[in-house]
Amino acid sequence: MTESNGAPRGAGGGSMPDWEKRFRAPRVSLPDWAEDAPDRSLFVSNATGTYELYAWDRTTGEQRRATDRPNGTTDGLLSPDGEWIWWFSDKDGDEFGVWLRQPFGGGEDVPAVDGLEASYPAGLAIGRDGSTAVVGRSTDEDGTTIHVVRGGGAPQEIYRHRESAGVGDLSHDGTLIAIEHTEHGDAMHAALRVVRPDGTTVAELDDTKGGSQELGLEVLGFAPVDGDTRLLVGHQRRGRWEPMVWDVASGEETALALYLPGDVSAEWYPDGSALLVAHSFEARSDLWRYEFGSGALTHVETPPGTVSGATARPDGSVEYLWSSAAEPSVVRSTSGGVVLDPPGLKAPASVPVEDVWVEGPGGRIHALVQKPAGATGPLPTVFEVHGGPTWHDSDSFAAGPAAWVDHGYAVVRVNYRGSTGYGREWTDALKHRVGLIELEDVSAVREWAVSSGLADPDRLVLAGGSWGGYLTLLGVGTQPDAWAVGLAAVPVADYVTAYHDEMEALKALDRTLFGGTPEEVPDRFTASSPLTYVDEVKAPVYISAGVNDPRCPIRQIDNYVDRLVARGATHEVYRYDAGHGSLVVEERIKQVRLELDFAARHLS
Repeated sequence: MTESNGAPRGAGGGSMPDWEKRFRAPRVSLPDWAEDAPDRSLFVSNATGTYELYAWDRTTGEQRRATDRPNGTTDGLLSPDGEWIWWFSDKDGDEFGVWLRQPFGGGEDVPAVDGLEASYPAGLAIGRDGSTAVVGRSTDEDGTTIHVVRGGGAPQEIYRHRESAGVGDLSHDGTLIAIEHTEHGDAMHAALRVVRPDGTTVAELDDTKGGSQELGLEVLGFAPVDGDTRLLVGHQRRGRWEPMVWDVASGEETALALYLPGDVSAEWYPDGSALLVAHSFEARSDLWRYEFGSGALTHVETPPGTVSGATARPDGSVEYLWSSAAEPSVVRSTSGGVVLDPPGLKAPASVPVEDVWVEGPGGRIHALVQKPAGATGPLPTVFEVHGGPTWHDSDSFAAGPAAWVDHGYAVVRVNYRGSTGYGREWTDALKHRVGLIELEDVSAVREWAVSSGLADPDRLVLAGGSWGGYLTLLGVGTQPDAWAVGLAAVPVADYVTAYHDEMEALKALDRTLFGGTPEEVPDRFTASSPLTYVDEVKAPVYISAGVNDPRCPIRQIDNYVDRLVARGATHEVYRYDAGHGSLVVEERIKQVRLELDFAARHLS
């Protein structure tokens, strides 16, 4: 066994390489603006080398770092009146903590809610008066509870259940609260309940009842008008995510005739007369405006690529965070120009992504391929497997894949069964044989990559983080002759131990995926656990793990590593002081260096 120290060979002096510049270049998130003070915004940036929250006064142009913690901060919300910044304070990335707040202009951080002990967050909605809030929390002991806080008074509990739930939204006038819940036991498909601030039920919507299909719902937001009881809801009734309007007072449901392929989400324009529609299809996305009065659907012009977030401003303009595989992310506006352009180092471009469709055991699989400009195969190839699992790779900028391309590798990213964006059946298929069914799709694309001449069959790397890290360890165990190297970041390695140690919301997800607990369905957990196949692993394995990770906890990784040690298997482990990944730029660069060095040593 080798414990990495973060100083791989070749990491010394010289000019900074492009791949490192991409990580160091200042980045910003899409600014969140205060509903009743739209010139006040909150965004996340890594400008100081750590991702933190920043307050931005658009009138004066002043930008102020609102948080400053060694391991970074990203979870924050601006009150609708623009007076307060709420931010979640955990310990070194363990995601277990309390909400604090500070004045927008700066000042002391104080507990936002007195009387609520530390927990995992389960949603937050702040009233327009700035002093009313709906706070969701989750603990192993209580499951999910939701509380209403008024004017600094004691929090009043309005909801409690063992299964996972969360705060969806608070109506514009503060009289209605939308809750997403999974009381039926299916953590992948939520139902909705609307209650008053005293907890009494106003309306229910549950698409999991009355049929064989498993259909989910999600809260997209109340209409931004006082007294308006319309709630924008995402549904799966036609096999994919689409928006509809549900009047919670009358019960009327209004389907929207958008006729767009792929998944569709939406948010309200500030006056409530239209929707800003976000459309995702085959790893790209774009924006549209839907008019309630006429039913007209108008395209909002954005460059080809991926819109990672968008918001409609009071003047009718739209701000959006855009990137492509070749071009770094930028916050743009339809009114013209770049909204936020942080000073300093600029991220170098990378290469465009190519689309590949491969016939697989469950249907056509979409894969995204990048390779060095002008390179011809066969190339050493990294299969970078995304996390989630309910997520998908897209034509968007990612510094990690770009680093591999810079070092002469082809990169293949597979939107396997379980990925979003290809219909409900594709996403839900992973429940049949957890982990194994995704690897069938990765295997099919691997065979294409080799037979097409792209990939060198003797220099194939399986890599990924979180669920991608889990699939990496499962893959090198169940497909031991297919992979030359495995690189697993914050993975599930021993699924039974992971279940018992992870945060409560993930326990609920695992019960949904497997159909029960490890004690109730032991064979299913065994079949899908990397630990089951650890003695079959032939490839050198590199594992990185955050010691405070509540999602893929450290003990189950140690169990897997102990088995590698017992059989003298080639591996390296790097443990770092953070949670499910790091918000510190230097730490991220160190981890990429370690992975690049490990692959180079074992593929030569």
